[in-house]
Amino acid sequence: MPRLAPNRSLGFAACALASTFWGCGFFFGKIALAEMNVGSMVFYRFLFGTLGLLPLLITHRPSLNASEWRMLLICTFLGVPLQFLTQFRGLSLTTVSHASLMVGTMPVILAVGAVFFTHERLHKLGWVALILSTAGAALIALGGHHNTATGGPTLTGDLLVVASMFIALFWILLNKNLVERHSPIMITTYGLVLGTAMLAVYVPFAYGLPPVHGISLKAWAALAASGVLCTAITTLLWNWGMTQVPASQAGVLLNMEPLMGSLLGVFILHEHLGPSAFVGGAMIVGAAIALTTLSPPPRLEPL
Repeated sequence: MPRLAPNRSLGFAACALASTFWGCGFFFGKIALAEMNVGSMVFYRFLFGTLGLLPLLITHRPSLNASEWRMLLICTFLGVPLQFLTQFRGLSLTTVSHASLMVGTMPVILAVGAVFFTHERLHKLGWVALILSTAGAALIALGGHHNTATGGPTLTGDLLVVASMFIALFWILLNKNLVERHSPIMITTYGLVLGTAMLAVYVPFAYGLPPVHGISLKAWAALAASGVLCTAITTLLWNWGMTQVPASQAGVLLNMEPLMGSLLGVFILHEHLGPSAFVGGAMIVGAAIALTTLSPPPRLEPL
């Protein structure tokens, strides 16, 4: 059966929507971290995400060979326990605004990684969009005024979030290789199930048994939302989008994440955003529009 030509518009839309939902992750994570440790929060997030994908286990049977199963296991280890435990350990030591700023480095990391590891050659407009959107993310994160009475930003926390972005780079590139050969739904579903299983083994050993009693309804709701909305749905959207657009261009849309975090801060946490943050939002949206409408598909360097 011939493969359909990629749909760049829908691919960009899927990646942008995924990044927007990911932008809620730090917000929900902070709510849960007030009542449990990092390991428990990450485990419950992925448990709820896996529960939401259970019906897909029945309808999408795996068709991977031994080499692909090994790749999926490596990819899952990088993308679930290693990345998220590192990232949310960093979040527990810093503020949401600083964590969002560090996530704003991801598009540049991803674009450079795609150039070096998958031999993509990004057009000049793509590089301009990357720089513009990353600068916009920085302006947004620095434009908010946050209450640091219960703990402000730390260098250790910020660096841990940056480290998780480098881990995410290899997850994205390895995962892209799998979803280009197999159903994104199947790869997403089995990847999240395997990741949850890894967390179920490691978290009790490293962090103790996740608490069941004494957790507020607010924290359970945040965990469920982060699992279904910010994990299952986002990963499905991102994996499918990555089959339609190059990794180096999709990376620009990751900066919708700090934009969404800032909006949550204004309307939910009642934070104040200065003029620089509004300028940053315009830079992110402008870069995304320019990239998706004006830039040509990137060329591949000959091997």
